[in-house]
Amino acid sequence: MNTAAAPLTGSDRKVDRLLAHYGESHQNPINEAIHMVAIPAIMFSIVGLLFALHPWVAYAFVAASLVYYAMLRSPAFLITMLMGTVALIAAVQALGDLVFPVSAAIFVVAWIFQFIGHKIEGRKPSFFEDIQYLWVGPLFVLSRIFLRLGIRW
Repeated sequence: MNTAAAPLTGSDRKVDRLLAHYGESHQNPINEAIHMVAIPAIMFSIVGLLFALHPWVAYAFVAASLVYYAMLRSPAFLITMLMGTVALIAAVQALGDLVFPVSAAIFVVAWIFQFIGHKIEGRKPSFFEDIQYLWVGPLFVLSRIFLRLGIRW
C-alpha cells in the first residue's frame, strides 16, 4: 500500500470506515475495474435524468451530495467532488435535448455492468444494506485514483 495515502482500515474517520467496508465487496480486480467506469457513468446518468426532469432537481441533488461529502471531513475528497460536480453539470447541460435518452441508456448499461461485477465478485452491492453507499461509490473510485497518485485523503 502506498504510504502517502490514508489507510483504508483502522481509522477513526468515518470516511475511512465507509471506504474499508465498501472495499470488502470490491476485491476482485474485474469488479473493481468495472466500478471504476460504471460508478462515474451512473452518477452522470442520475444527474442527467434529474436534469431532464428539471434542472433545479439536479442542482438540489448535487448540492445535497456535496453536503454529505463535506460532512465526511475530507478536504481532498470534497474539493475533487466539487470540481467533478462542475464538470458533470456542464457535460449534462451540453447534451441539450439528448439529455434524457443518453442518460437513460447510460444508466441501464452501467447498472448491468455493476451487477455483472458483483456476480463475478460473489457479493451483493453495499448499497443493499445502506443507501449511503451510493454516495460512497464515487469516493471509492477517487480513493483508488488518489492511491495510485500518492494523494492523501
